[in-house]
Amino acid sequence: MSASHPFQASSPLSVGEPRRKKSKFTYRQLSQLAVSATSCPLRVIAHVDLDAFYAQCEMVRLGLKEDQPLAVQQWQGLIAINYPARAFKLARHVSPTEAKKLCPNIILQHVATWREGDETWAYHDDAASNIATHKVSLDPYRLESRKILKCIKDALPESLQKVEKASIDEVFMDLSAQIHAELLEKYEELRGPAPYDDSLEFLPLPPTTALDWQADALVDLDADETEEDDPDWDDVAILIGSEIVRNVRAAVRSNLKYTCSAGIAQNKMLAKLGSAHKKPNAQTIIRNRAVQQFLSDFKFTKIRGLGGKLGDSMTEAFNTDSVSDLLPVPIEQLKQKLGDDTGTWVHEIIRGKDSSEVNSRTQIKSMLSAKSFRPSINTPEQANRWLRIFAADIYSRLVEEGVLENKRRPKTINLHHRQGGQTKSRQGPIPSGKKIDEVGLFELAKNLLGQIVLEGRVWPCANLSLSVGGFEDGISGNMGIGAFLVKGDEAKALNTGVREAGVGETISDRPDKRRRIDTSSGIKRFFAKMDSTEEHDDEFGAAQNLTGDAPLNEDDEAYRGLATRAHNERPFSAGTPALHQRHVTDYMCNRCKEGFVSADDLQNHQDWHFAKDLYDEDRGRPGQNTKSSTPVTSKKPTGNMSKKKGRGKPEKGQSKLAFG
Repeated sequence: MSASHPFQASSPLSVGEPRRKKSKFTYRQLSQLAVSATSCPLRVIAHVDLDAFYAQCEMVRLGLKEDQPLAVQQWQGLIAINYPARAFKLARHVSPTEAKKLCPNIILQHVATWREGDETWAYHDDAASNIATHKVSLDPYRLESRKILKCIKDALPESLQKVEKASIDEVFMDLSAQIHAELLEKYEELRGPAPYDDSLEFLPLPPTTALDWQADALVDLDADETEEDDPDWDDVAILIGSEIVRNVRAAVRSNLKYTCSAGIAQNKMLAKLGSAHKKPNAQTIIRNRAVQQFLSDFKFTKIRGLGGKLGDSMTEAFNTDSVSDLLPVPIEQLKQKLGDDTGTWVHEIIRGKDSSEVNSRTQIKSMLSAKSFRPSINTPEQANRWLRIFAADIYSRLVEEGVLENKRRPKTINLHHRQGGQTKSRQGPIPSGKKIDEVGLFELAKNLLGQIVLEGRVWPCANLSLSVGGFEDGISGNMGIGAFLVKGDEAKALNTGVREAGVGETISDRPDKRRRIDTSSGIKRFFAKMDSTEEHDDEFGAAQNLTGDAPLNEDDEAYRGLATRAHNERPFSAGTPALHQRHVTDYMCNRCKEGFVSADDLQNHQDWHFAKDLYDEDRGRPGQNTKSSTPVTSKKPTGNMSKKKGRGKPEKGQSKLAFG
């Protein structure tokens, strides 16, 4: 638990014993701690790792005692084993039959599955023997993971927390900002300004000569350091961090009944290694003065980023896999054998240096749901039953990504089909103007399958997979253009800050064709975020290509985006006379006499007038007189317009351009 009083000296100094008068850290570095700067030497990162997570989920769900051996089964293999079962020498390569022999009282719980034809996942007693008609579902573990992540965030100050979900069972926390706040609260000497207003001045030393680590797993100090050395502010900061993590772990234990281990260190790499150092249900602290001692016994292949092919090539190149053996290798030799960038990075990482940031918005790029069929399936009806399951599986994960709140949504859907040694794929867009749900995803997937089936030679099918990708941030709160292009009493109400209900009416009775303007600095900027690089197939109900000849439709997402962006980019309200503006400016609109601070702002405003003229024309009413407006020389007719004959006069809201 956090101490309620400042840390007190527990080992008084001997008479005549010398003591440093200043810390080795500066006021500038203390201020960097407040903003979680990755270069700050006082930085504190924690990594929390759930102990045998899948097994714990089943223990909690079934309400079992903590000493009950349990393993999670998937078909004829084990994917998770709890710590009581590990005492019987069980490992994941052991079969369920062997596990029963080694530990007769073990509970083997099969994962939840989707059964062919069902609309949701469930726990089935016969799942292990029905691989042909069942598909694994990890949804129960994802749901528990969401609860745990919420519990962790609830245990931290909302305004100071920085939490990254690294995987389904592990979380990084940057505690720097919270620790900075607690340091200022506990130590009055840190609150004042730097002497002489010089941020490079050194801080005073902490008013304590020993720290109470409360029986945490504390890594021994490096060979040239001793426990008799007085602690500095990095030690105090990491101690406060350990108290915060202890409280977080206690909250998860108390509220959700899960145990977790943690590592607390200066960066993500060290914190992750620390969380696995002593398990289960413990936390390891790696002080800055103990980094080399901690890493010396490690194989560098255990360090994140040094496994796989890179680790194998390094082991072969240097004939060792030990960090301690690699430390004496000069950086020039590392660069020579690994390349400049990789060699430099390896030189830093084996010394415990890692500047990677805790990213609170780690975003998924794609989601996949797949099934290998044994035996193969032979009809479209069978395939459609599995596509329905894939759609429901993906949708449940999209909900976790915030699709329902329109936070993020995928742009494309992909179907892969394997028959024998041949794989066929089809891709289609997900309509941006429609709400995503299970039914919609299933219909899109079924259409893609129909395209593949039309090619012939698709049965028997050995594997199907459905995926969505191209995630982008969603847009919420957009209004139709009519929401701010109003007249009469409604316009007066808007000028006084009152919005009348029912303003955003949809447009009807529009012409079939309309001239399109293709410019680089005019109205086209309103569509800058629309992605039109994909082919839009009418079979998938895609929105119309905005760069083609199709007319704008007010119901389209792009048209609503035009209205919202035009409204947001206007520096002043349309109905406010220039005499009432706050600033006197050099740029003024000749149509409405509004003033602007730059030419770019004026150009944006003129583009708004152009959008309004299009709207007026669409409603069949004349636009404002444009004879006095400043010509916009960047507006060029598109190729489609130049092909039209007999159009000598510009349409309303447009200006003739003089060439040469």
